Amino acid sequence: MAVRRGGDRSYVITGELKSKIDRVWDAFWSGGISNPLEVIEQITYLLFIKRLDDLHTLEENKANRLGKPMERRIFPEGCDDQGRKYNDMRWSHFKSAAPAEMFEIVGERVFPFLRTLGGDGSTYSQHMKDARFTIPNPALLARVVDMLDHIPMEDRDTKGDLYEYMLGKIATAGHNGQFRTSRHIIELMVEMMEPTPDDEICDPACGTAGFLVEAGEYVRRTHPNALFEPKQRKHFHESMFHGFDFDSTMLRIGSMNMLLHGVESPDIRYRDSLAENVSGESEKYSLILANPPFAGSLDYESTSKDLQRVVKTKKTELLFLALFLRLLKPAGRAAVIVPDGVLFGSSKAHKELRRMLVEDQKLDGVVKLPSGTFKPYSGVSTAILLFTKTNSGGTDNVWFYEVTADGWSLDDKRTPLLPAEKLGPTPDVALAEDEHGKNNLPDALARWFRRDTDELQRARTEQSFCVPKADIVEQGYDLSLSRYKEVVHEEVEHRAPLKIIADLERLESEIQEGMSGLKAMLG
Repeated sequence: MAVRRGGDRSYVITGELKSKIDRVWDAFWSGGISNPLEVIEQITYLLFIKRLDDLHTLEENKANRLGKPMERRIFPEGCDDQGRKYNDMRWSHFKSAAPAEMFEIVGERVFPFLRTLGGDGSTYSQHMKDARFTIPNPALLARVVDMLDHIPMEDRDTKGDLYEYMLGKIATAGHNGQFRTSRHIIELMVEMMEPTPDDEICDPACGTAGFLVEAGEYVRRTHPNALFEPKQRKHFHESMFHGFDFDSTMLRIGSMNMLLHGVESPDIRYRDSLAENVSGESEKYSLILANPPFAGSLDYESTSKDLQRVVKTKKTELLFLALFLRLLKPAGRAAVIVPDGVLFGSSKAHKELRRMLVEDQKLDGVVKLPSGTFKPYSGVSTAILLFTKTNSGGTDNVWFYEVTADGWSLDDKRTPLLPAEKLGPTPDVALAEDEHGKNNLPDALARWFRRDTDELQRARTEQSFCVPKADIVEQGYDLSLSRYKEVVHEEVEHRAPLKIIADLERLESEIQEGMSGLKAMLG
């Protein structure tokens, strides 16, 4: 049974299902597969195999109802050249086989078959063409198949919950956690951007596709009728979501994450976003949500000439910003995470990119995140940049917000500071006044939507405030919050030095009198 968690709208698997997943996870580890990405990759392959059988069964049922031959047959008819039935490769057939037989079917027949599927054009089959079977023994395979077989895969929430729970295990497993942005930060950015059913959404460094999944869930939640209309439904499943990555494991996992959250055919593709020219993708997307990796610097030779024309730099964080500006349509909007150095870096490229955001586009807001947001795997200070592409300026005021608490402790453990229903930017239960200090996200979200009204009147001593464009220009386009925040120093009254000396003399005299009295008593 999957139970919805409050505030951050991610899901928590509880009870029997959770313990089953944990036991299977432990079995992988004891079986010699200790890399959490490999565990998820193997489970992803099996989920895909199960889905192929489900699709084949649907086609069979449709053909039987209509009394016609099957239009789309996934598993061929008859037998292979060794006289073995193709039907034996179907999940519904091999799941009840003895472990040794199942191991032979899956390893020797199903996986080679997976690698031949790329020709059907679907995102998933393309990512499966280099599938490798690394489950070490029949007993472990039988346990994993049994676990997946007992999950109600027709329930989109449960499928998504299962995968989110497993992806959470990447985040807690050391360096691989770099692929995961905290669910509550993703949700804050999605809520701020308010995706619509007409958007084309892109994440050029999509990893496990967390931003795209959350955007899809937001659209389902806020526009429930949109998916009833055929054209809109086709857009949602085929042309709304675009994700790029140059890690093939991530592409497989991200694609399956989208599929299990009910998006049938998203555009999840292999691409080195900074190396390839983007002229064909220029001004294609209406919304960008991203937390790209910041690896330092690239060689000029390996960097897209399109991006070099926007800004001459080797720094990846600046190249990604240039990429976002190229990919966005006019009036397109973006919420992206950048390291703090982007806000105040003094190089020519840093200043030029900030100038472009303020002068040529519309810089809407800067949300400063606490430095522990990406612990345990990174202590780097970051911020969310929110902007709209206009190509004609439009920045009047920039809204700043300083998040000091995101609901979790800011140490390596990242333990929740509040009950689950009070976490995230849209908690199920309203926070009491004294709880704001533990979770600023609901306040940040509410104030974001008031940035053009009463937020304009807020003093710069407050947690959020607006800064006129002229002030930012005057500061050389510095976007660090500390540059504009005013700190109120409490006035402390100090006593006059002579009074302090008089008090010390009085105390000294009292001590001497006490000593004399003590001597008299002892004498």
